[in-house]
Amino acid sequence: MTDKKQSETIVKLANVRLAFPQLHTPKAVNGEGEPAYSASFIISKDQKAVIAAVEKAMATVAKQKWGNKADAILTKLKAADKTCLRDGDMKDNYDGFEGNYYVSARSKVRPRCVGRDAALLSAEDGVPYAGCYVIGSVSIWAMDNNYGQRINATLRGVQFVRDGDAFSGGRPAGEDEFEEIESSDDAESLA
Repeated sequence: MTDKKQSETIVKLANVRLAFPQLHTPKAVNGEGEPAYSASFIISKDQKAVIAAVEKAMATVAKQKWGNKADAILTKLKAADKTCLRDGDMKDNYDGFEGNYYVSARSKVRPRCVGRDAALLSAEDGVPYAGCYVIGSVSIWAMDNNYGQRINATLRGVQFVRDGDAFSGGRPAGEDEFEEIESSDDAESLA
């Protein structure tokens, strides 16, 4: 976050698809800058309540940051694609984005990652993965500094909800996918 006086609004993004998850190991964007945890949450345009919650949070933090100029600044930021709620059609070269909205969030602090039972998950659990359905918890905040004005989202946590079609580079092979091989002769006969 940019300063101590900054306010934020926490939003839960329910039943959204997960994309580009970096939940257990921080990574630099395009190999540049400081590594961070991150994720994108794909929101169907039919999910009116989720979209409304994000829009309301953006309006709230804009009002807190810019007072009576908030509406004009927020309109300008939306037109310039400088808010955390974005049009997936602008990222249509990636699986799942076209025809949807999305929220991208980052954090220097590792997000809480849990399963349906709210128990902590590790990378070895194989969930959540790109393409599955989750509940994302983000903190929405307004930025106004020497880098410009924006409405950003900070990643707080992810809860796995249910399986979905994995996006490319998605889910690893399951335990039951491979059989024990007795000898190298057996291995050669599999080819």
